[in-house]
Amino acid sequence: MKFDVYFVDAFTDSIFSGNPAAVIFTDLDDKKLMQKIASENNLSETAFVNISNDINSIRWFSPLKEVDLCGHATLASGFVYFNFIKKDENEVSFMSASGELSVRKTDELYELNFPKDNIKKINLVDEVEDSIGIKPIKTYIGDINLFALLDSEDDLRTLTPNFNKLINLEGQGLIVSSRSKEYDFVSRYFCPKYGINEDPVTGSAHTTLIPYWSEKLNSEELVAKQVSERGGVLYCKNKDTRVLIAGKAVLYMKGVIDLS
Repeated sequence: MKFDVYFVDAFTDSIFSGNPAAVIFTDLDDKKLMQKIASENNLSETAFVNISNDINSIRWFSPLKEVDLCGHATLASGFVYFNFIKKDENEVSFMSASGELSVRKTDELYELNFPKDNIKKINLVDEVEDSIGIKPIKTYIGDINLFALLDSEDDLRTLTPNFNKLINLEGQGLIVSSRSKEYDFVSRYFCPKYGINEDPVTGSAHTTLIPYWSEKLNSEELVAKQVSERGGVLYCKNKDTRVLIAGKAVLYMKGVIDLS
């Protein structure tokens, strides 16, 4: 059994930045084997894309477990699809654990169409402060993640989480965000529960951030940066029940997984 595997850096136009994802186009449906492959890849996500049926499907695995939604690995899958699988197409849809998702190629950008998150206020200010060493202005809980609003971009860039405490917070992971001098907003994302202490660039976190900042800044179109060490820029649009998240991508490596 052999699989072509593509390592793609998403939300960037240069290698060694953005968020790396592994992409495998296969009809494999063995969850245990898929998890082993993802653990061996040891990237934040490995996407398994099946286009052999009438309806395309996508699944994502972190090094520890399967996840319900992943932005950068979906963008990376679109990049591979348009550049290596179906070069004459510019839009593709996938069914996933989070419903139907699509990727559209527009000039140099790959645009995700994702469902908008639903957030509500939750009083976890003290718990978040204990985990990241900085007191947030407010905290919110969404369908997947906990979200903490910070007052200072400098604080956001320099904070050092205590992952032993952060892993006990509610939600899959913790999004922290603030206003920015250069961008509309900046963010970071921590997810130790899934084996990812800090994710370089997190498309799915922006299903939470886009509607929040769109309302606060009174703008349907936003430019954001995730200010991890690798970093990445996201071009965002807020729609009725959906968000559009666009970015660039670049191939780092193509190889073969040989399980024979």
